[in-house]
Amino acid sequence: MSNSLSISTPAQAIPAATPERVAADPNRASATIWIAVFAAMIGAFMAILNIQITNASLLNIEGGIGTGADNGSWISTSYLIGEIIVIPLTDYLSRVFSFRNIILSFASLFAAFSVACAFTHDLPSMIAMRGLQGFFGGVLIPMAFTLVFTKLPKGQQPIGLAMFSLAVTFAPAIGPTIGGYLTENYGWQTIFFVNVLPTAVMVTTLFFTLERQPLNLALLREGDWFGIATMAIGLASLQAVLEEGNKDDWFGSPFIVRLAVIAVISLSLFIANELMVEKPLLRLRLLTQWNFGIGTIAAVFLGFALFGSVYLLPAYLGQVQGYNAEQIGNVLAWTGLPQLLLIPLVPKLMQRFDGRYVATVGLLLFAASSFMNIQMSLDYSGDQFLMPNIVRAVGQALTLAPLSALSLGSVAAQDAAAASGISNMMRNLGGAIGTAVLATIVTKREQFHSNIIGHSVTLGREEVRARIAQMTDYFVAHGVPDPNAAREQAIIALGKTVERQALVMGYSDTFAVIGVVLVLAAIAVLLTRRVKAPGGGGGAH
Repeated sequence: MSNSLSISTPAQAIPAATPERVAADPNRASATIWIAVFAAMIGAFMAILNIQITNASLLNIEGGIGTGADNGSWISTSYLIGEIIVIPLTDYLSRVFSFRNIILSFASLFAAFSVACAFTHDLPSMIAMRGLQGFFGGVLIPMAFTLVFTKLPKGQQPIGLAMFSLAVTFAPAIGPTIGGYLTENYGWQTIFFVNVLPTAVMVTTLFFTLERQPLNLALLREGDWFGIATMAIGLASLQAVLEEGNKDDWFGSPFIVRLAVIAVISLSLFIANELMVEKPLLRLRLLTQWNFGIGTIAAVFLGFALFGSVYLLPAYLGQVQGYNAEQIGNVLAWTGLPQLLLIPLVPKLMQRFDGRYVATVGLLLFAASSFMNIQMSLDYSGDQFLMPNIVRAVGQALTLAPLSALSLGSVAAQDAAAASGISNMMRNLGGAIGTAVLATIVTKREQFHSNIIGHSVTLGREEVRARIAQMTDYFVAHGVPDPNAAREQAIIALGKTVERQALVMGYSDTFAVIGVVLVLAAIAVLLTRRVKAPGGGGGAH
């Protein structure tokens, strides 16, 4: 394998993109570098945490700012739009203004706009503050990733990747838990203050561990401004289509059609521009490198399942089982807590076994956890999710670090920041697509099952008449003296039971879709070429 990712890579190969302190031993990073990497991981963790931290608390936030449930999903979506737009810009911004300046200033603004979210009083201002919060927090994800591949020697990169994996997989799982607990006990505003202290620690640490670097403002004249504009318009429009499509009957809505046309035209122009210009915003040609291209496809599938499942489970528990924010968070905690124990062991596994097989086992375990939920019933609630969530936690812990190593392992150091932006953007985009697709599947399958069940629940069947009679007696015995009114109540209650059962079956089908997507991700991983496991030789090989 190329040694281009070694810590001894010449500084000029990575223009103004990373801190320049190196260890005396090329096979071991200095304490200063490790402190910087750890601090950057705090930022990545907080940025990803905030994608999901509002999920269990949306009803409370919607009530607090006086908006309806149909619009409240924009509280999560606006954050994701800001994040998806800025991630691919990170490499360019770092080269113009320096890695140190960008990470310190954007992290500070991330915390500031987090606090601003707590003081909003209506939906438009919340959408604006969440969008800006996502924009300034989004750079923290690829920057942490870039540090691992440019400043850690090859032998220690699996440790850095395990730390990054913890941020990417543990944060979405624990986000609703933290959000739910704070919302139920201290009010929804407190979930936006949770970023302040960790971000302050991160900024202070990086201020002293990252060396100052000169600005390169001349690059502003060389900026791919057409690419930036078309990418921002295209991704924002696409995200809006994905978010609003299911609610507005997709292409039955002129608004969705217009947004879809804008997204297609803008993204087509963006891709064409990136392939033709001399200095593109995103080096899409990196995707022609086999492992990086296939690994990015697997990352899209993983994002689909990772963010989709974190959307699906709170929605099911709240909608079907009537759980409050804290109860939802407690159920989701079991998808996160086991990862704290397992992820630190992953670097050793990557040294002993082919990374392709470690990632494949992880993806298949994640898929198995989804397939465990395809026979849900009306009684399927928190206790029944315990074992699937633990299996899912094990699978997630085994997946991201080896997948990242396979994908980025053959990318040259000078391309690491660009590749990181592409990989992280595509994973988050996969999550956005996954959330929209899964919401649509739940709706369509609920309608399908409702029609099927409805055809069999008719007054012509003896067991249906018997059930209505039994429920009528129940309502008469519980305060409805008029037998006709009691029978009406019984029919309504039976209809709601049918509706709820159809909804449960719709969610069951959707978990099956997640499982299939993860199997496809596992197949993609097996198509990658073997990357030599980073051993004790570190940067020497």
